[in-house]
Amino acid sequence: MQRLLDGIMKFRRGDFETHRELFQKLKSQQKPQTLFITCSDSRIDPNMITGSLPGELFIIRNIGNIAPPYRESTEYLATTSAVEYAVLYLNVSDIIVCGHSNCGGCGAVLAEKDPLDDTLPHIKKWLELMEPVKDRVMKRIPETDLAARQWMMEQANVVEQLTHLMTYPYIYERVMQGKLKLSGWHYIIETGEIFIHDKETGEFLLGNA
Repeated sequence: MQRLLDGIMKFRRGDFETHRELFQKLKSQQKPQTLFITCSDSRIDPNMITGSLPGELFIIRNIGNIAPPYRESTEYLATTSAVEYAVLYLNVSDIIVCGHSNCGGCGAVLAEKDPLDDTLPHIKKWLELMEPVKDRVMKRIPETDLAARQWMMEQANVVEQLTHLMTYPYIYERVMQGKLKLSGWHYIIETGEIFIHDKETGEFLLGNA
């Protein structure tokens, strides 16, 4: 905790002062261009890997960077409501779904023996949204190649979430009108590389400046 408290002081004396004018502009409104959906994994820092400043990304984080299929409900839908806010209120022009290497959620879904017992019921239920992806991966990649299964699961899961997003009526409409673009990324933690989904080939290609 002390490290975090020290970080507060370092921020106030350093980054805040450097960007004081920016924070003054942000005090009453935000106008992000991009909705960035990624995993809650502590190793992922959206602003760091994109080189973005406060106010540039509207970020949604959850286990497995999942965007549930659209549905109307009286339940409390955190991810769905955040997507709705970003698109309909903030009018973002881009949505990025960013998966990552060594994803614990993908690994848990692929595991031969279920690692999620009854003490983690909500995580287990949440990850059911990945089951269709798991079925496709296990049919294509032999069980002897676990690394390939994990890699493909992480990338195929990103594509699945892009498909889910297109079930949102307002997202579908804006994409068709050319007002909104969807993109899928696969971030490799140990190398810093980002592979970007190519809609024409269906492959993830290394992103280059």
